[in-house]
Amino acid sequence: MGSGKTIELPVETAAHETGNVVPLLHEIRHALQRLVDSGETTVIDLRSLPMAPGEEARIEETLGKGEVEATLNALGPSKMHETSIPGVWWIVHCNEDEAVMGKFIEVARVPSILNAQTDDLQVGVGAMSELLSEKDD
Repeated sequence: MGSGKTIELPVETAAHETGNVVPLLHEIRHALQRLVDSGETTVIDLRSLPMAPGEEARIEETLGKGEVEATLNALGPSKMHETSIPGVWWIVHCNEDEAVMGKFIEVARVPSILNAQTDDLQVGVGAMSELLSEKDD
């Protein structure tokens, strides 16, 4: 038992993946079909999903980048772009220091964060009324 020989065994470590990339892409396809059929939107929180290094980048690369981009500046920038798949949006919310606070895929005609809120619309009505009353004078 104590021969004093050292045995070296080569150990290879494969890149571990969660296997979530393809199922997530299928979920996006189903969400897109729901949007077409019923108008139902879907938000997928990428940070809530277990992902191995590189998997998020694979998803982003697979979805590609479309023509529409928007940036919203409220408590830090929120950057969004439509992927190469119409109705599938890649959204990243950052804080004031531009640290990423959330990453989402939203399946919608337009990201919900870009929709004007009712309170904001009411402020707009007041602002337009004021602007027009100044023009009437």
